Amino acid sequence: MDFLRYAEASAALLNADMSHVDGLVAYLDGRDRLQARATDRDCMLLRKFQRELRPVFEAGEADRVSEVVGGLNELMSRHPITPRISDHEGHDLHLHVATDNASVAELLVSESLLGLANVVCDLGPDRLGVCSATPCTNVFVDTSPNRSRRYCSERCSSRANVAAFRARQKAGAGA
Repeated sequence: MDFLRYAEASAALLNADMSHVDGLVAYLDGRDRLQARATDRDCMLLRKFQRELRPVFEAGEADRVSEVVGGLNELMSRHPITPRISDHEGHDLHLHVATDNASVAELLVSESLLGLANVVCDLGPDRLGVCSATPCTNVFVDTSPNRSRRYCSERCSSRANVAAFRARQKAGAGA
């Protein structure tokens, strides 16, 4: 299990439109087996999870360590995770979330929580952030070497930089 990939996927899950199955199917791009099993109930459960998880990212952005840890611990209590060792033909031992009888939503929640818990423990709770670009409210996992990420995407970064440049130009012209 690539915990970083699962943590980043949890941010994408939080940013995804779960108002209908098409949004969930789009989020599951490349995971054909899960796309075929996606239901309206999964969307409803994932919308609830989005509301529960967002405060954890907001606490990470504000560097409130105890709230990140407490929030993740609470979510892991409500959504138990069952990891299993996977060996893919005897090689590359790693962890996966057990999928026996799990719904799509249960699997995605488990992957998200296990990935985030590992990233918070390995890199720190301040690696969870909220985009600084106005009016964007998307979240992200900062994997930069010096914890310098401020935007959810290159698009938001570019938009913010252009807006700042234009503001400086306007201020310079007015002086």
